[in-house]
Amino acid sequence: MFSKILIANRGEIAVRVIRACRELGIASVAVYSELDRNALHVRLADEAYALGGETAADSYLNTSAILDAIEQSGAEAVHPGYGFYSENADFARAITDRGVTFIGPPPAAIEVMGDKISARLAAEKVGVSGVPGTTEIIQDPDEVRSFGEEHGYPVAIKAAYGGGGRGMKVVHSADEVDAALESAQREAESFFGRSECYMERYLTWPRHIEMQIIADQHGNTVWLGERDCSAQRRHQKLVEESPAPNFPDEVRQAMGEAAVAVAKGCDYTNAGTVEFLFQDGEFYYLEMNTRLQVEHPVSELVSGVDLVREQIRVAAGEALSFSQNDVEQRGHAIEVRINAEDPAGGRFLPSPGTLSELRIPDGFGVRWDGGYEAGDTVSQFYDNLVGKLIVWGSDRDTAISRMRSALTELEVGGIATTASAHSAILASPDFQAGEHSTKWVEETLDLSDVSGSPKDATEVVDEEPLTRKDVVLEVNGKRFEVAAWVPETAGAVATPKSNKPRRSASNAGSSAGSGQVAVPMQGTIVKVLVEVGQEVAEGEAVVVLEAMKMENNINADKSGTITELKVSPGDTVGAGDVVVIIE
Repeated sequence: MFSKILIANRGEIAVRVIRACRELGIASVAVYSELDRNALHVRLADEAYALGGETAADSYLNTSAILDAIEQSGAEAVHPGYGFYSENADFARAITDRGVTFIGPPPAAIEVMGDKISARLAAEKVGVSGVPGTTEIIQDPDEVRSFGEEHGYPVAIKAAYGGGGRGMKVVHSADEVDAALESAQREAESFFGRSECYMERYLTWPRHIEMQIIADQHGNTVWLGERDCSAQRRHQKLVEESPAPNFPDEVRQAMGEAAVAVAKGCDYTNAGTVEFLFQDGEFYYLEMNTRLQVEHPVSELVSGVDLVREQIRVAAGEALSFSQNDVEQRGHAIEVRINAEDPAGGRFLPSPGTLSELRIPDGFGVRWDGGYEAGDTVSQFYDNLVGKLIVWGSDRDTAISRMRSALTELEVGGIATTASAHSAILASPDFQAGEHSTKWVEETLDLSDVSGSPKDATEVVDEEPLTRKDVVLEVNGKRFEVAAWVPETAGAVATPKSNKPRRSASNAGSSAGSGQVAVPMQGTIVKVLVEVGQEVAEGEAVVVLEAMKMENNINADKSGTITELKVSPGDTVGAGDVVVIIE
């Protein structure tokens, strides 16, 4: 077994791995960007090393900085978490070439399944079919139009080297192709470092069902059961549950066997997820995620298997601690992702900021996997997942009731969150009956009155002055926490914490129809779609804003002529900033 593991990630998944290491008696090593210098995962780890930079590209995607941290710390293994480098074969190979263990699949398996095109071919080779699609990189928008004419619209343009809905755009007509392809390529480059995209037919009312597998280095591959992840917006999951409701057992067995076949077909080891679309009694291979999934806790709660612990054991060369015959699903588990987003009537607008308050639910069958505590800041430069609220119940109805109760206890101050949207989803008769699909949240669920406006925080002032002063120091890039005791008059002063009320993203900027087009959230302008003197119609996109790795079209609030452009591509803007003036 390893004595020290470096976690090449941040947020709640880094915290999750650190806790698993602690239970196994393994020292944990954190890495951090400038913005994460005092983040929760840094505070919990046994050691921490600076990567430098603020953006992901300058820190958590800086291979040389991470390799330096591995060398300085003496870590014997690296856990990549999910996102960032978790599905990057070059990164895995750079680690293993140094004699350090990558806690994930072999680089060759990542290459096969990380490239969604070769993954489709690999699945077909073992008799597992996907929806109609291409096995070549899109070179020209006309290829998408030709595919749409042959197979019909809508068509999904997807990042070839990504997953999780990032770099995915759905086009409903030939006129939308150019802009959608360009946007998908930009997002793919930003999030995965590769811009290549491919396309496939987009099913009209599918359910997203995925199968959790894990394989050791001794030829044992096991499926642990399925997760239903159909409640989504912008192809990003909101609610996940296991087992899937209204899911025939014979389909479950066939899907589990198909997932194992796909894994064995690429000599896969460690934890992974094979994703499928399920519609009209048939299932289609979608992709394989060669990593731990965000929603892994629901599988843990119904199977009783600690997946992170098992990942570490498998990477250390140990055999799985259970067989397929040992796997049994007990009860029902549901997870909701508490993201820093304002549901804003269904628009889901990013809401970065500082957590003035964070009160976590508790009780029987309630679990919280979080990456922040009160006082921490959710940055616009990273994914906006604050934490995951997970519940277990003896059956699905009990789990739904328990989650609805837990959501009423959850209190987050300083930022808007998706909690109110989760409450609306769980209260819906469609969800309770298990009749929803991946299109349901955006096309059917009524969120018009749902807002995630941040709770106003009251000032907090320490009643007595402190005499202990905690200082964070860096020596040769390694982080140390030092406590210094000083006279009471020179001690650390209790600074009042206030939270300036933020305008809701749904009403930021000028009033509707003013012609002063404002952005509803902090972010970066990635494209200006208009020019001075151009005529625009109300609702027409004028700029593209990237916030928390997601692109958002900012639309004209009235028809007229563009008289002034206040931004250029690459500019950083804040909530309420006017970017275009229309007269």
